[in-house]
Amino acid sequence: MNVITIGLLFASVIAGAIVVEIFKPKKGRNIQILLTFSGAYLLAVSVLHLLPELFSHNTNKHIGLYILGGFLIQIVLEYFSQGIEHGHFHKSNVIPFSVLISLCLHALLEGIPLGGHLHNSAQNALLTGIVLHKMPVAIVLMTFFLQSNIQKSKAYFYLLLFALMAPLGVFAGNLFTALASLHNEIMAMVIGIFLHINHYSF
Repeated sequence: MNVITIGLLFASVIAGAIVVEIFKPKKGRNIQILLTFSGAYLLAVSVLHLLPELFSHNTNKHIGLYILGGFLIQIVLEYFSQGIEHGHFHKSNVIPFSVLISLCLHALLEGIPLGGHLHNSAQNALLTGIVLHKMPVAIVLMTFFLQSNIQKSKAYFYLLLFALMAPLGVFAGNLFTALASLHNEIMAMVIGIFLHINHYSF
């Protein structure tokens, strides 16, 4: 399952780049609709799958604080990303690396629970939600790169870095025992991140 998971996470970003190359979408309503849909799906996944599983297996009575912590983490990340994951960006000849770094950290964090031991239904729902979220974000990011008048080779290199982050999160969740022992806490933070994404999606 991990090979399929990693392949789908990577392919979702590549699909976003292909959409940009073929259709050359501009900043506007169509991209915003995609982002809103992916946010709505993540909200459904969080409420119907992730939260019930989290609270049915959790023994930490302070787990709500981790959900709030994830919400606050996303606020900080969006401060540095300048809201690009919601379709908000301004044409510039300089790529702010804070945007790329914050989006990469976001992708890394949301990939970690996929490397844990979720039930199949929650695993599949979370994977689908992340894939649906990453593709429109990749479209916005690639459009931002190209409108910033940087070399296309650099644009694809930066997009490749972004594409690798969620698979690295899966490996991290699978390999590091310290992360495995904190699975519920990490899941709670990711839920908080998703809830903040939904706050801006509607």
